[in-house]
Amino acid sequence: MMSIDYTSRIPNNVDLVENRRLQRALESWQPHYLDWWRTMGPEGFQEKDVYLRTATSVDAKGWATYGAVKMPEYRWGIFLADPVADRRIGFGDHMGEPAWQEVPGEHRATLRRLIVTQGDTEPASVEQQRLLGQICPSLYDLRNLFQINVEEGRHLWAMVYLLHAYFGRDGREEAEELLERHSGDPDKPRILGTFNEPIDDWLSFYMFCYFTDRDGKFQLKCLAESGFDPLARTCRFMLTEEAHHMFVGDTGIQRIVKRTLEVMNELGTDDPERIRGHGAIDLATVQKYINFWFSSAVDLFGADISSNAASYFANGLKGRPDEDRYEDHDCRDATCGIEEFDAKAGKIVTEEVPMRNAMNAIVREAYIADCNIGVGRWNRLLRKAGRDDELKLPSPRFRRDVGVWAGLHFDPAGNPLSAEEWERRKYEWLPSPDDRAFIKTLMKPVTDPHKMAGWIAPPDRGINNQPVDYEYVRL
Repeated sequence: MMSIDYTSRIPNNVDLVENRRLQRALESWQPHYLDWWRTMGPEGFQEKDVYLRTATSVDAKGWATYGAVKMPEYRWGIFLADPVADRRIGFGDHMGEPAWQEVPGEHRATLRRLIVTQGDTEPASVEQQRLLGQICPSLYDLRNLFQINVEEGRHLWAMVYLLHAYFGRDGREEAEELLERHSGDPDKPRILGTFNEPIDDWLSFYMFCYFTDRDGKFQLKCLAESGFDPLARTCRFMLTEEAHHMFVGDTGIQRIVKRTLEVMNELGTDDPERIRGHGAIDLATVQKYINFWFSSAVDLFGADISSNAASYFANGLKGRPDEDRYEDHDCRDATCGIEEFDAKAGKIVTEEVPMRNAMNAIVREAYIADCNIGVGRWNRLLRKAGRDDELKLPSPRFRRDVGVWAGLHFDPAGNPLSAEEWERRKYEWLPSPDDRAFIKTLMKPVTDPHKMAGWIAPPDRGINNQPVDYEYVRL
């Protein structure tokens, strides 16, 4: 078990004190990070005490120690999961060889790009959510938002450590640029599209935590299999924190559905306008937000047929989530059926492609199956209320900008549409300007510990055995 050294200026379990050059480089980057946090982090709450968990060791017992902390004083640092003795590469052409403790020269540029892309998403989400605290539905939710924000900040530290420790001057320059790009900035946007989408309401926030952070889980699982051992160990520890982010999204959507059903029962109607008039969110609008955020997240997995994905797998840089579950870890001669649209025939066909080229699609399929577990939980609330309708994930063909379906149009069931029909009907399936305007009318801050916004039900329990009405943020 590796404990975290909190006596250092930068908490760590990588023995930073023994590497003075790296220590100086990271201490030089730290003031830039704190400047970024104060200007781009949660606005209006920097000096408030927040009931946060902080990692004190990377084992199961030590990664969550709770207490009141002002966010700029949060102990951000560098934490890697314990090393695995004699770890071997588990897939691709290098399978069975010792995992790399240094960056292989021939994979240097590719590994740096993978780390930068992962690192870029972490501060991006903090920037997207920086104003949400001002319209929080409760102190419980406000605390959860800030917990996610500080942990995304620490995940940025994890990637910056790898860049500084293993990629020399190029890595240091990339680390600086991680603080110079900003979500939605027209001149210097974040690398991935969904991290430039504005999140200015809490329904979007819960959807982001459920769908986009779940993509993060699967990307981290793939990188946790990497033959580059420092990257694999970094991602294994990040996964422990990512689970809470998805919990916030899952339970947030559950609580919205629960409150909507309560209002429907009180009014004896499922008329969306009457439900909205009573201050709740109708199920049709919840479904539209699911359609929007799910389709945005599936693009993050990349093209369905990808030479880059094949190269990552062949070279042992990025595997599949939980690689041990698969029988074939080589996949050199295997094939995989990928659906695509045959424009000449006017129909959907299946093409057999080399398995290695289909890795993005395979990981995406695992992601979709994982997403459906939560949808099943939300639908159990509907069945318990005696309703036959259900919430659904849209088809993976729906509203795609990346991969074989990009540039084509489909309804949520996956049926092809003309461009004209899509344009005419898209707000049947996606949030319209009026839908978004209605959601914004609900976004009023509730900061009395004993109260909850009227559009969301209270959680079943509080944080770390505290009551739901605990003063999680002292305002």
